[in-house]
Amino acid sequence: MARRLPGLGVVLSGLALSGAMALASSSNEPEPFAVILGTAQDGGLPQVGGLAPEDGAARRDPGRRRLVASLLVVDPKSGERFLIDATPDLREQVDRADALAPRPKSEARPPLFDAIALTHAHVGHYAGLMHLGREAYGANAQRVLATNRMATFLETNGPWDLLVKLRHIAIERVTADKPARLNDRLTVTPIAVPHRDEYSDTVGFIVRGPSRALLWLPDIDKWERWDRRIEDVIAGVDAACVDGTFYDGAELPGRAMSEIPHPFISESLARFASLPASERAKVVFVHLNHTNPAATPGSSAQRAIARAGLRVARDLDRFPL
Repeated sequence: MARRLPGLGVVLSGLALSGAMALASSSNEPEPFAVILGTAQDGGLPQVGGLAPEDGAARRDPGRRRLVASLLVVDPKSGERFLIDATPDLREQVDRADALAPRPKSEARPPLFDAIALTHAHVGHYAGLMHLGREAYGANAQRVLATNRMATFLETNGPWDLLVKLRHIAIERVTADKPARLNDRLTVTPIAVPHRDEYSDTVGFIVRGPSRALLWLPDIDKWERWDRRIEDVIAGVDAACVDGTFYDGAELPGRAMSEIPHPFISESLARFASLPASERAKVVFVHLNHTNPAATPGSSAQRAIARAGLRVARDLDRFPL
């Protein structure tokens, strides 16, 4: 026989209210987000000595400048911030990160980011580490996530090995397809891709937050050379920032494009044309070369991309995680 316990209704009501408040509190927590700190290929825009129309336009109008491609990831709940790729534009990108997610100031030279994850050993993706040495910021044990081959390159080649020996950077090895924990709410999963791997292998990263995931894949040779289908990877994320280095094969007269392979944007548009509109809308082109007409607002290249249901990244684009 069921027996009513005195005060049980009050207790249950209290528990229900407590649970509702907890749910409300959880839902009101500020969500992590990612911000693109740069969208250009390794040389930036304008590129040193660059003679392309896009270079001239960027010199005349600072608003047309593009910093080298990198991604900031922020958890506003904990105040932590993370960076994918340390570019030659790191100085300006730290200023951008400070404006978006201020860091505590200290004479002890704490790490500029709670972690820096590196995709590979091409100049636009790791050369910014030079700012962490004693000639510049003099960081104290900046956490750096890198594959084994990338880590070995830094540990055994000057001047980068000095950053390791003097503990300006503290390298943590990551493995392809194995999530690396950034904090309680964020992970990054390296995914191996084919590229010109002279000194290291190359990875993209899937950044996963409490409710969304983003693909950061600024460099790959060609989609068909990958042992995965890019369409399947796009299906598993909410936003896909992918290699848009060149619009087509006519951008570098006199140079063999086969020596610097990338999926042309024109090829990606054709490949993704059969995807549902919702999938195409996830795709954002990053890592644009200084010759790429898609970097020019209102260009025929940008209009073609928009008609196809995709878009070109802009510096400071923001994505919820």
